[in-house]
Amino acid sequence: MSGQPYDENNIFAKILRGEIPSHKVYEDDHTLAFMDVMPQAPGHLLVVPKAPSRNLLDADPAVLAKTIAIVQKLAQAAQEAFESDGVFVAQFNEAAAGQTVYHLHFHVIPRNEGEPLKPHSGKMEDGEVLRANAEKVKAAL
Repeated sequence: MSGQPYDENNIFAKILRGEIPSHKVYEDDHTLAFMDVMPQAPGHLLVVPKAPSRNLLDADPAVLAKTIAIVQKLAQAAQEAFESDGVFVAQFNEAAAGQTVYHLHFHVIPRNEGEPLKPHSGKMEDGEVLRANAEKVKAAL
């Protein structure tokens, strides 16, 4: 356990409340998936539970169970949509492990042989590209 409190003002909480726009790919009662605005590869998306959890360390196991099922569903759809050789799924817990947004989230990144991941820079992708990529994944669902 991190011992740190959940921050209601993290960017993913704001996206969940509709205060910040996102390119949604999937939504149900428990989960939201949307395109990463700084994709490391075409089709890079994020899956987040709606329940407030700082990360895997403090998440309710029932929330994790629902979330990971959607991660699998989105990984399959992203692989199909982007005709990728594989799918990289990543999840970070606390700063030492690379976590920068303190709301539990899973990165789902289609990967192809020989294509390196782009850095998670700070350069935001064009909104039209994100919208088109979101539509590709939705069509594969």
